[in-house]
Amino acid sequence: MMNFRQRMGWIGVGLYLLASAAAFYYVFEINETYNKLALEHIQQHPKEPQEGTTWTHSLKVQLLSLPFWLWTIIFLIPYLQMFLFLYSCTRADPKTVGYCIIPICLAVICNRHQTFVKASNQISRLQLIDT
Repeated sequence: MMNFRQRMGWIGVGLYLLASAAAFYYVFEINETYNKLALEHIQQHPKEPQEGTTWTHSLKVQLLSLPFWLWTIIFLIPYLQMFLFLYSCTRADPKTVGYCIIPICLAVICNRHQTFVKASNQISRLQLIDT
């Protein structure tokens, strides 16, 4: 039997995937516009900045010149982190919620490593009696 947190977790996962599908549809629909802007940027690359350009236009030009793999990393890491957090909310054990988020995962791993080092230091201090 699922509890309320698990049900809300599954609803959150479903809504998140639905919103993701809608966002991907929107992005691929405006892909032609992005390609047109990128081609204009390449074809009309001025040697000197024009006096009439605004900071928003220059920012848009700089962002369009970033490679695709960088855009993928920028959007994929937070997307996957949010999905994994929502997925971890569907687990039965509430203590494991959020372990798959990178900062929390790193903190748990470092804490385990410190505990292991402390335990191994305590064991090495003990004197073994050979009989």
